[in-house]
This record gives sequence, C-alpha cells and structure tokens, in this order.
Amino acid sequence: MKNEFFSYNSRLGIHLPRFSKEWHSYSSEEQELILLEWERVRGMIPDRIQEVEVEIERLQGELAQEENFERSCMINGEISERASEINDLWIWYRTNPEKTQRGIM
Repeated sequence: MKNEFFSYNSRLGIHLPRFSKEWHSYSSEEQELILLEWERVRGMIPDRIQEVEVEIERLQGELAQEENFERSCMINGEISERASEINDLWIWYRTNPEKTQRGIM
C-alpha cells in the first residue's frame, strides 16, 4: 500500500502521497485505503515536528557557544532548514482530503 500510493520523503521524515493518476480516477475503495493510510501518517506528524524542534534547540545551543563566524552561519542555515521542515510538516498536517463519489483531493 505505502509503496503504491505513498513514498518516503527523507527531508520531512514521513511518507507523502504519490499518485499516478488524478484523485477522481481512483475507485472508492482505493480512495478509502489511501485516506486511511493518510490519517495514520498524519497522526505521526506532530511527533515528527517535536523531533525537529528538539533538533533546532540543540542547534541553537550550539550556535550560542560558537565563536567562528563561518560555522555560525552554517548553523543558522541548518536552523532555517529545520524551521522550513516544520512549516512544510504543518502544511501537510492541515491537508485533510475527503472521499467523494469519484473523489477530489
């Protein structure tokens, strides 16, 4: 199931929907399976966000101790990337597709 309709996104650390056709082209049963799996994945997103927040806190601690300007810039870049991951995770978390007669996601 995951391999057919979802693929792992290493940047975000979760599986994301990956469709080979338009949502309305999937059968009602396929839509139901996809939505069930999405709810499972979606339920893991807050935990994933918390993991990234812990990483940001660690990086901020490292930044506070860093005296090398170039290394400080690199750490700031890493913090920015992690913050971007959190934003993307929240966007995916708020994605709440619905099953319809022939579906629209």
